[in-house]
Amino acid sequence: MTEWSTSSWRAKPRIQMPDYPDQAALEAVEAQLSRYPVLVFAGEARRLKKHLAAAGRGEAFLLQGGDCAESFEQFSSNAIRDTFKVMLQMAIVLTHGAKVPVIKLGRMAGQFAKPRSANMETVDGVELPSYRGDIINDLDFTPEARIPNPEKMLRAYTQAAATLNLIRAFSTGGYADVHQVHGWTLGFTDSDRASKYREVANRISDTLDFMAAAGVNSDTAHTLQSVEFYTSHESLLLEYEQALCRQDSMTGDWLAGSGHMIWIGDRTRQPDGAHVEFASGVMNPIGLKCGPTMTSEDLKLLMAKLNPKNEEGRLTLIARFGAGAVGDHLPRLIKTVQEEGANVVWTCDAMHGNTIKSSSGYKTRPFDSVLREVREFFGVHAAEGTVPGGVHFEMTGQDVTECTGGVRAVSDEDLSDRYHTACDPRLNASQSLELAFLVAEELSTRRDSKVMRATA
Repeated sequence: MTEWSTSSWRAKPRIQMPDYPDQAALEAVEAQLSRYPVLVFAGEARRLKKHLAAAGRGEAFLLQGGDCAESFEQFSSNAIRDTFKVMLQMAIVLTHGAKVPVIKLGRMAGQFAKPRSANMETVDGVELPSYRGDIINDLDFTPEARIPNPEKMLRAYTQAAATLNLIRAFSTGGYADVHQVHGWTLGFTDSDRASKYREVANRISDTLDFMAAAGVNSDTAHTLQSVEFYTSHESLLLEYEQALCRQDSMTGDWLAGSGHMIWIGDRTRQPDGAHVEFASGVMNPIGLKCGPTMTSEDLKLLMAKLNPKNEEGRLTLIARFGAGAVGDHLPRLIKTVQEEGANVVWTCDAMHGNTIKSSSGYKTRPFDSVLREVREFFGVHAAEGTVPGGVHFEMTGQDVTECTGGVRAVSDEDLSDRYHTACDPRLNASQSLELAFLVAEELSTRRDSKVMRATA
């Protein structure tokens, strides 16, 4: 068995990664990045792992959300603020439903590379390499734009650093004050179609009023003014990941310095592949996407490779099967985890298995299908007596029209109005918050049933 190093992945089979035509330029960029400061720190990664361990036991709940693929062109402080704002709103609603802390984990500050179903793309009879995210090539459909350019890694790093800087300021500078965030939530429930969520919002208001009357407010409790917010992305472009890998001076462990959590996609989870090899050696919490083709044997191999010490909070299994298919696949994977005695956090990615092509020609995701998969996920865990530890959504704080349905009733015909994604369709702000209310109902129902069983 070869000993792990930051570069040992280079000897493994690699897929979904570009072949750079100019190796000298690639090596120069890697050398430059390797001298840059890391974007996140070992202590932060350890703290996230501790929180995720609690989620695995049912003592916390993970909310992971953000962009499908971050864009250079659409980058702005307002866009970061709006997505951060919606995640805070969702977290307040989920905290009320679950009655446990909600871990806020953004798909931000690093989600630049995307796996593709085909290496080539054809438009009007012209075939070119597929667009793989702004960190690799450009969306424009020209031969020059589709050439992988290593210099784009430097721009991705700069944008990620700026994003993290703003998030840290928002997290601790008063913007995240719980009273202010709940005020935004009330704005959503003012609409007639969202009236059914008003009762939950009113109960949250009553709780905050009671706390204030008891002397617990933003002036006396710092935790009401600030939040912990973490970042995550798919560790797809391993040259970038290796260049930002550093050894923790306190423990000697290796840190993936590009984000607090990195995950391995459903297309790149080969047990002997490059992506699993890299993730196996870093100390960060690791996510693993589990789609319909995940076999029990592969899951056993992956758990042994990615979490050999069986640490709590180390490995998050992100289930992504599609509405109507959760019952066909999740129970057997839960059984595999139980047979191995493995510590994992189970979360539900209700986006990736529910992508369809609309009648108007746009790639979309029906809100009802997303909600159905979430409910099926909770239902299976209730039947198995296991813990549903979190949810994972592609969403934005912008008022886009990319997913159909929701209280604002986005239709197929509406998709062309504000369809801005470069890759996959995202929930907009209204749909994201509505989903939080609906997930909160599931969490509240689960909590009440546990209480009833405990007192029976």
